[in-house]
Amino acid sequence: MKNALILHCTGGSPEGNWYPWLGENLEERGWKVWAPKLPKNDFPDIRRYNDFLFSSDWEFNSESVIIGHSSGAVAILGMLELLPEDVIIDTAILVGAFKDDLGRDDLKGLFEKPFDFEKIKTKARRFTFLHGADDPICPLDGAKYLTERLEGELIVVPDAKHFSLGTGGAQFTKLPEILEILDEED
Repeated sequence: MKNALILHCTGGSPEGNWYPWLGENLEERGWKVWAPKLPKNDFPDIRRYNDFLFSSDWEFNSESVIIGHSSGAVAILGMLELLPEDVIIDTAILVGAFKDDLGRDDLKGLFEKPFDFEKIKTKARRFTFLHGADDPICPLDGAKYLTERLEGELIVVPDAKHFSLGTGGAQFTKLPEILEILDEED
């Protein structure tokens, strides 16, 4: 069964931005969806997130799609690095991703050790990065860097800011670009 894990941004929740809309759309398509509230997400931390995610009964498999926004996108990298050797997910979609702590103390827990990009890129069949051309929070260069390291695809969206209600307004209660990415494979 197709399944999707949706990881929210720093200080966010599964009820914010476009996450509920995406979850509902995927469930209508018959997908199993999990959009958890990440623990202590005002200070995202790869180890804490991985402990939480891997302690659940969620099963990662060849039909899994992981979608992360901002720090949730970065969390995907740390999670993929720890997947069991025989597990390769279908797709990782990283929305508004970044490559370092952006000079912010609250993001240091995402970058305590360097990512093993060679290992990470073997854990998903495809990587797609969705980034706003005018993102005021996460520079486009970070998404370009990650796309190159993971041999992924980068989709740059004009006037998208950080794909959030806070930076782009009410239009970000939906994010149809994600469904378009997923439809490319069907």
